[in-house]
Amino acid sequence: MPANLTPEYKKADQRFRAAATDEEKMSALEEMLRAIPKHKGTEHMQADIKRRIRKLKENLEGGGKKAAARHVDIFHVPKGGAGQVALLGTPNCGKSAIVAALSNANVIVADYPFATEKPVPGMARFEDIQIQFVDTPPITGDYSAPGQINVYRATDLIAIVIDLSADVLEQMEICLAYLDSRRLILDENAPAESANPLGRKTFVIATKADLAPSGTLDTLRELTPRPLEFLEISTKTGQGLAALLLRIFQMLDIVRIYAKKPGKEPDMKDPFTLLRGSTVTDLAYLIHRELADKLKAARAWNAPNIHPGQNVPRDHVLEDREIIELHFS
Repeated sequence: MPANLTPEYKKADQRFRAAATDEEKMSALEEMLRAIPKHKGTEHMQADIKRRIRKLKENLEGGGKKAAARHVDIFHVPKGGAGQVALLGTPNCGKSAIVAALSNANVIVADYPFATEKPVPGMARFEDIQIQFVDTPPITGDYSAPGQINVYRATDLIAIVIDLSADVLEQMEICLAYLDSRRLILDENAPAESANPLGRKTFVIATKADLAPSGTLDTLRELTPRPLEFLEISTKTGQGLAALLLRIFQMLDIVRIYAKKPGKEPDMKDPFTLLRGSTVTDLAYLIHRELADKLKAARAWNAPNIHPGQNVPRDHVLEDREIIELHFS
């Protein structure tokens, strides 16, 4: 039976994956449990949410610090920026070089395999926001680091990294087998009611374009048994890096909202980011969860079909680069 997940559930799930504290995770999980449709098709999901709530309660009630002292999950990468992209690839495919080229992260770029032993995050700037890239240990046909799946389950986007100067078909076969066996690829063409809630948007970054024989990418695209999007780059020459960031921003499907305090100029340097389709109420919740219920009114600028400074309702759907002034009671 299809899950028929509601927009409210999906927003709560997004908040859970972006949560930085146990309290925020607990709040999001409880909202997910309230919003999830209650039928046979979601029984296993309901059970998993309840299990996670019980575990968080144990941590919050006193056992958390001792448990954390005994075990640190190195594959838990707290989200930063407007979205997170986790890289997946075989040894020496160029994952670390991508993170090094786009950020100041302290990654090891080496010409020998398995130089990356644990996830390494790095922040890349796109216009006025930052996007987080996560370098991960390489996988092979018979090995992946224990716990590595947790990186991909929690991320926003998964990027399969393929070295165009090596055996591209073998690399793709290994990466797809890893993702398919763990149900990590989201089928964006599937009806909403039958979509895989564990899946993530997945695309391909084809690296070392400066070293690849002519036609390699066309061959890879033609023989890949999934309709994935391919982005060709070279970290050595810089080819395709700007286009990569733009496309990732588009795939994140977010909007940038600039906050304006009453009587003051808007802050145009540090926007809030929300999923496309979010409303004024969602923005209020993001700014201050406890004040969201006290939202009295809102005014908007840079929005289509409204006058500058016009009052908008709580369910006004936000557009990219909109300026919003919130008034609380």
